[in-house]
Amino acid sequence: MATIPENIQQVRARIAAACAGAQRPVQSVTLLCVSKTFGAEAVREAHAAGERRFGENYVQEGVDKVAALADLRGDIEWHLIGPLQSNKTRVVAEHFDWVHSVDRLKVAQRLSEQRPAHLPPLQVCLQVNISAQASKSGLAPQEVAGVAREVAALPGLKLRGLMAIPEPAGDLDSQRRPHAALRQLLGELQREGLDVDTLSMGMSADLEAAVMEGATIVRVGTAIFGGR
Repeated sequence: MATIPENIQQVRARIAAACAGAQRPVQSVTLLCVSKTFGAEAVREAHAAGERRFGENYVQEGVDKVAALADLRGDIEWHLIGPLQSNKTRVVAEHFDWVHSVDRLKVAQRLSEQRPAHLPPLQVCLQVNISAQASKSGLAPQEVAGVAREVAALPGLKLRGLMAIPEPAGDLDSQRRPHAALRQLLGELQREGLDVDTLSMGMSADLEAAVMEGATIVRVGTAIFGGR
């Protein structure tokens, strides 16, 4: 059974190989370690192996982990990547550095109002339902530009880009298609003059396809921490 540091090394090697294949500098892709359902000690182990960015899917579990690892707070960037209900925005605005899963304007407005003034702007991505899955939250692609303009104008937030969780696909070409569609959407926002630079896409099973299509953040859990 491989250890967390060994797994991190393997994932980083995969990212490096994918970057080389896509003729991208390896530093253009950020690894986000998805620690949902794994305890604070697993995060501490990954941190000791050099990782600094951790993603949580569940608000309360994430907040509990932030508290449990308070001694590392200045050295860890906490990302919420799971669904966010309106009634949970305050605790997220107070504890997280990034939110990848903003899927409606109301949530963004609440995060903006509730972000404490002494903290830097909350970095946010709009979640796009790029594969039009009934089971997934996210904006429809045609809604993205309008919502992005409004979110970009909110105080206390910094709109960084787009996030998606495409439908699983078996082969590389099928995996690349939704990531390419998300990249095109980001390009449209950039052409409209919005200052966005982030594509949060790609997970343990499809990070190579995502890197080939321009991912700047890959969200990897299982390949680092093991099955859930």
